[in-house]
Amino acid sequence: MSSSTVREFEAQLRRARDLSEALLHPKMTSSTSTATPMKHAFMRQVDEVKSPKSDINALILDYLTMAGYPNAAARFSAEANLQPQQDDASIVARQQIQNSIHKGDIQVAINALNDMDPEILDTDAPLHFALLRLQLVELIRQCTSSPGGDITPALDFATEQLGPRAPTNSQFLEDLEKTMTLLVFRDTVDPPVAELLKPDLRRDVADKVNKAILQRQQQRRDAAIRHLVQMRAWGEEAVRKETKKDLPARIELGLNGDESDKDGLQENGHEPMIVT
Repeated sequence: MSSSTVREFEAQLRRARDLSEALLHPKMTSSTSTATPMKHAFMRQVDEVKSPKSDINALILDYLTMAGYPNAAARFSAEANLQPQQDDASIVARQQIQNSIHKGDIQVAINALNDMDPEILDTDAPLHFALLRLQLVELIRQCTSSPGGDITPALDFATEQLGPRAPTNSQFLEDLEKTMTLLVFRDTVDPPVAELLKPDLRRDVADKVNKAILQRQQQRRDAAIRHLVQMRAWGEEAVRKETKKDLPARIELGLNGDESDKDGLQENGHEPMIVT
């Protein structure tokens, strides 16, 4: 992750946090209108909020750590003079497992996950099934990549690895049946089934594995920015329903990097945000 990407993310985080502050601590404003179109009073209040740079830096480091960017996290923690939240080895191990899943090397990912902590898959049947199902999808992808491809490896894997597990859970059985249609109807597969061959399934499974590892390591499963966004959404809903404050009809989430403050961040005396 480049430094420019990190800085863009910083601007987006600042905007999101400023919106949250304004929603949670609204000021009384005048509703007097003028002939000249003006920015809504609430948005002017948002512009006045200056989130501490230390808070923004803590959020960025937290995201880089939780998402599995060890090199970027190490560089940023040194640049921002922050203590690393996890040791590099732990982050690297998680990143390698996620990378293997994103590349379709599911057996490599399973082996690495078992080497890290064999109890993760032993105690999480849905996660284990999701990995095995993705491995079956990858085998089917290989078998059907050329006309007349041998589908025996995929059939054997489904029979040996997924077949015994599917009857124990109705969702497992449904997922297996849906996956097997990729073999039966190779040329006329329905769009919902064809979605299994898109990168989204790899991303979904990789995210589940990452969260399972973090939970096993007694870490939070989600980056603090996710909780910040949830708090901002709750704040807007609460203000609209429970008060008569004048708010814009639509408030952007604040994660698009638009209207970035070019004056930089200023400390405002707040206590540092705790995200560990």
